[in-house]
Amino acid sequence: MTVPSPEAKRPRDPRLDVFRGVGMLIILVAHIPGNAWADWIPARFGFSDATEIFVFCSGVASALAFGRVFESAGWALGTARILHRVWQVYWAHIGVFVTIVAVLAAADLEFGGRHLRDGLNLAHFLDDPARLLLGYATLTYVPNYFDILPMYLLILALIPAVMAAARVGRSAVAVVVATLYLLAYARLLDLPAEPWSDRIWFFNPFSWQLLFFLGFAFGRGWLVPPAYDRRLMLGALFIVAAAMPFSCQYGWSCFAGWGAVPWLGEVHQALGPLIDKTHLAPLRIVHFLAIAYLAYTLAGEGGRRLAGTFIPTIQLVGRQTLAVFLAGLVLAQALGVVLDVIGRGVATAALVNIGGCAVLFAVAAVCEWFKSSPWLHARAQGSKPRRSAARPAAQPTGVLPQQP
Repeated sequence: MTVPSPEAKRPRDPRLDVFRGVGMLIILVAHIPGNAWADWIPARFGFSDATEIFVFCSGVASALAFGRVFESAGWALGTARILHRVWQVYWAHIGVFVTIVAVLAAADLEFGGRHLRDGLNLAHFLDDPARLLLGYATLTYVPNYFDILPMYLLILALIPAVMAAARVGRSAVAVVVATLYLLAYARLLDLPAEPWSDRIWFFNPFSWQLLFFLGFAFGRGWLVPPAYDRRLMLGALFIVAAAMPFSCQYGWSCFAGWGAVPWLGEVHQALGPLIDKTHLAPLRIVHFLAIAYLAYTLAGEGGRRLAGTFIPTIQLVGRQTLAVFLAGLVLAQALGVVLDVIGRGVATAALVNIGGCAVLFAVAAVCEWFKSSPWLHARAQGSKPRRSAARPAAQPTGVLPQQP
């Protein structure tokens, strides 16, 4: 009998890993407190930012990782797989909070600062840790710096509902996703972020699920990316260029900032409902899709144009997104303390940002090494029989020697 070989794993799309890796590096730079380099991240030149990259690419990756489980193992086991991932992300959410609080507490004790109380606005938590720690664990207290993973948790929990709708048809999926988005955009699905005020979650998961499941649809093959079209390219370029002067006051102050041209700020304020980040307003979606089309087209078929010295390293970061993201959250706060100590000059900013990216590369490499299970390969090599020159043991009387 011949044993059927296991199904070959689908090769990874280099574009997905590269863009996720770039998103992780941008998120690190953006989260370092008082970081001068953050004035020049893509968010300063457009309505969308690295969050859209993270959510969209997570949707594509989730379709590749979990979608096939629903097909091969059924809806119930597919849901169980999602719950397992939710469980992992939930404990990552708990662990990163405890770690960052410990890091900043140690910095405050060592340097006598107020990074913990003022830097992350955790004064209420320090005044009433028992109640707010319970609120953090139940997602009823969501500090601003720790709000991406709760959003991701709830979006992941929606995957079984979307896959159930997919059994009816793709139009049913569109109805479910669009209805949730419209209800959230109408402020009917806001979630409370803290018990002492009316502040809501900064990232409304019922809004951001639209972008996630858009990526999910591409990953499942429900949607096909548009082919190269000169008119689409020109349209996308126009959208990106037109958004630049009205996007943000930071980074542009040297040559086209709101201070130099005040009416740019007035236009930005007027566009507020259309570029709202909390509810993923329409102009943010349009801007991101324009950038995504440009990036997808310029990368070439199958990502063939994605070549260069640092591309494999960036891909490595993109393959280990969760671990790198968690490390980046902790590292960003630690690097903020470092800048407070050594100063915020041009050289120190470069040192901190480049060094921080290098640490993320190292984290990704270590995770990749662990996931390769090197101990299994070592055990397999160690279990090979060794030829011994010693005299074989005598066979018991009446027993024939074994044939090779």
